[in-house]
Amino acid sequence: MLIFNKTAGVFFKPSRRKIYEVLGSFHFYPGKRFLHKLVLGIETSCDDTAAAVVDEAGNVLGEAIHSQTEVHLKTGGIIPPVAQQLHRENIQRIVQEALSASAVSPHELSAIATTIKPGFALSLGVGLSFSFQLVDQFKKPFIPIHHMEAHALTIRLTNKVEFPFLVLLISGGHCLLALVRGVSDFLLLGKSLDIAPGDMLDKVARRLSLIKHPECSTMSGGKAIEHLAKQGNRLHFDFQPPMQRAKNCDFSFSGLQHVIDKMIMQKEKEEGIEQGHILSSAADIAAAVQHTVACHIAKRTHRAILFCKQRGLLGQSNTVLVVSGGVASNLYIRKALEIVTNATQCTLLCPPPRLCTDNGVMIAWNGIERLRAGLGILHNTEGIRYEPKMETTSMTWTSAASGPSQHQLPC
Repeated sequence: MLIFNKTAGVFFKPSRRKIYEVLGSFHFYPGKRFLHKLVLGIETSCDDTAAAVVDEAGNVLGEAIHSQTEVHLKTGGIIPPVAQQLHRENIQRIVQEALSASAVSPHELSAIATTIKPGFALSLGVGLSFSFQLVDQFKKPFIPIHHMEAHALTIRLTNKVEFPFLVLLISGGHCLLALVRGVSDFLLLGKSLDIAPGDMLDKVARRLSLIKHPECSTMSGGKAIEHLAKQGNRLHFDFQPPMQRAKNCDFSFSGLQHVIDKMIMQKEKEEGIEQGHILSSAADIAAAVQHTVACHIAKRTHRAILFCKQRGLLGQSNTVLVVSGGVASNLYIRKALEIVTNATQCTLLCPPPRLCTDNGVMIAWNGIERLRAGLGILHNTEGIRYEPKMETTSMTWTSAASGPSQHQLPC
């Protein structure tokens, strides 16, 4: 059984009077009645405070989001206590906006779904505590959501996708390949052995001081790399994709980052500039880094597709690869994956960019999926806690070490 985490200062516990005041200010339409399932989704796993109301037909009735990107750009990364405070300051407003936009009363909700894992402990605690207040006030079922499961299932909101399908989740905090066999049935084929691709791209962008570049000053690290790469020549630097001889479907990015850091230091010496200034070759480095990351992701994904087909885990026809997460919005990486899916007669599907990053819609939709399947619907929140680290009890881990040999890819 899950254990309630009572760590001091982690949970945000607004007063009951304050909650009532906020809920009392919602603008509802009592004459409107919904005859189908409605779920409120709340997401606070990282640095976005988000909420949405979705019905079982996949209609997004209302949503709201508050991004902390601008604040964290100034500090060079996400500082958990800062993210927690910003969640605290915005969660009531965001939930109110989502409910008001949907014209749905909390009384009409079928359930409340909230991210409880994985993510930053301080961030998860804010969303979970607020959800408990709503659940207690309106006596609604609670559906705890695994953040990665929500990302994986989002495609079933926007496209008609049947199980099983292959999913690649790539973001600033995660990198994994899994076979999705059902709403909560995942066969994990590969994961990052160290850091996530988005994290690596962010660190390279910081090392290149791209926030000082006039064209990139308001962009996240990954977006800055993608933007600057368009102006560079990737052939000016030769970074080798990691794990080229590894006969599995895992990923690794920390070694590549170390190589890139050494190259940047060398170029700074050659150009006679100190760290913190922008290299004349920054665009070329960005292009080479993006290309190498894209090749690494594409090759490991290629192995996973071949492995699944060889083992009969995916159908020989109508095979679908779903790519989601913040890094999935990188068009260069998508193009590399298109080459792979074209070569293996697969269909590549990606949620719209706004649903690739963290959002309340995917949490609400995951709640709908679980509600329909009758999975993980709780009528008592006692014992529920958040789980910051990746939880794998609902996944079967497997090794693709004996999988198919790596076919030559055009990158």
